[in-house]
Amino acid sequence: MIDLHTHTAASDGRLTATDLVRHAWMAGIRVLAVTDHDTLGGLDEAARAAADFGLRLVDGVEVTAIERDRDVHVLGYFVNRAHAGFQAFLSSQRDARVARVREIGSALTKLGAPIDVDRILACDGETDVSVGRPAIAAALVEAGHVRTSREAFDRYLGARGAAFVPRLGPTVIEAVAKIHDAGGLASLAHPAHNKADHRIPEWRSAGLDAIEAYHSDHDPVAIDRYLQIAARCDLAVTGGSDYHGDDRADRARLGRVTLPDAEFERLCRLTS
Repeated sequence: MIDLHTHTAASDGRLTATDLVRHAWMAGIRVLAVTDHDTLGGLDEAARAAADFGLRLVDGVEVTAIERDRDVHVLGYFVNRAHAGFQAFLSSQRDARVARVREIGSALTKLGAPIDVDRILACDGETDVSVGRPAIAAALVEAGHVRTSREAFDRYLGARGAAFVPRLGPTVIEAVAKIHDAGGLASLAHPAHNKADHRIPEWRSAGLDAIEAYHSDHDPVAIDRYLQIAARCDLAVTGGSDYHGDDRADRARLGRVTLPDAEFERLCRLTS
């Protein structure tokens, strides 16, 4: 099985890279991409674990782009993790995340729901760790301001939340270019989340290589829709669970979503 969308504790996943690889292997996955948000920080550890298990690792990342004040995620595959320019770009992305966390923290204090922002950012010295709103949501739950992370987003952190702070970042086209600079392929992540299908031909013309048709949040109708769009736009297809290390029924699970072998082989041919 092939899963090209997973996360580790280097961003908002719950597992170390080693534990993620172990769980993937036990689930029957033999090709795995680690795609942490705006960081390559989990890849070295994942590569060592993958070698131990005999699992094929695809070096990946999930870059946060911004289009009309909305997050649009772009997956990068086969990136050169040693590429200095790409590392600098991702570092700037993480710096922006830190600034946003502090701004949200200030807003929460004014709203009577203070959290320990310094504790959330305690990993800031580890410059390859990417922090974001899920950590703030967890802090809100721990502090007793809300009961669940969902409530935290509904009341405070979501686009209509009282402490929402818009994110600054590259456009999709700029994110695609950065991924290409690092030798990678760029795929539009979980397009059903974006409500921007009409822009896929534009992004394809600017260099987008693929779209993620197979995803835990895509039902059969959505999968078919994005397979058709991919065919019309001559885009490759990617797919993965978007696993974060949480096995509750309402979250993605390893082994539930896989990419067909033929689609992965097509991706590999694009890199040659």
